[in-house]
Amino acid sequence: MNTAFLLIGGNLGDRKHNLVRACVLIEEQCGKIINRSSVYETAAWGKVDQPSFLNQALEIETDLNARQLMRRILKLERSMGRTRKEKYEPRIIDIDILLFNDEKHNYPFLKLPHPELHNRRFALLPLSEIAAHKNHPLLNKTIKQLLVECTDLSEATPLT
Repeated sequence: MNTAFLLIGGNLGDRKHNLVRACVLIEEQCGKIINRSSVYETAAWGKVDQPSFLNQALEIETDLNARQLMRRILKLERSMGRTRKEKYEPRIIDIDILLFNDEKHNYPFLKLPHPELHNRRFALLPLSEIAAHKNHPLLNKTIKQLLVECTDLSEATPLT
């Protein structure tokens, strides 16, 4: 079995429902969710003139390899209505693989660990809730350390 840490999020439509729907589809098509963070409301990143996001980190167990998982995730996003026209655009759902075991990959459609993880508070904060002591395979620091050192100070608020 493989362990993957995902970040799910979106800022269009019924954001909470879209996260719940994504979790159902991930369990049906990708693997068992064994841990999940709180849901955070976060400011848009990259292109800030858009609605805020809801984000949640998930830990899953999967029998898929990293490339197979990425293909399934892309298909799942499309099935939920995700379109890709421009970078950082508003979206119904976005699912990123943050970490996959301790693997490192540099494929055109999949880079692991996620190349921007250490720069994004909206990803580190929920991930630190469920994997604070997990080591980043390239930077050799824990997720908790990366969160403390992160220079991104954008707002991220847990929902109650």
